[in-house]
Amino acid sequence: MKIKKDDNVMITTGKDRGKSGKVLQVLPKEGKVVVQSLNMRKVHARPKKQGEKGQIVSKETPVNVSNVMLVCPKCAKTARVGFSVSKGNKSRVCKKCNATI
Repeated sequence: MKIKKDDNVMITTGKDRGKSGKVLQVLPKEGKVVVQSLNMRKVHARPKKQGEKGQIVSKETPVNVSNVMLVCPKCAKTARVGFSVSKGNKSRVCKKCNATI
């Protein structure tokens, strides 16, 4: 998967289109990522202790990795990601400005 935890990404489709945020979690088996404060859903939480009330909590839900694009830290634009191998080290490369990510 070309997107890693703590990357800055932008949502390309859906209700949060055009918004960007930091990747909190990557789910490679499902092909999804969780982005900070985007794709929020209301979750009804049950009371944990006797006498406590239940709550409605906002929670980030996973977004399909095909619906996000990495924001290059150097050129600050959304770009596709490629790989380059030099001296046995594989690194991610921005396709727009050829900077290593």
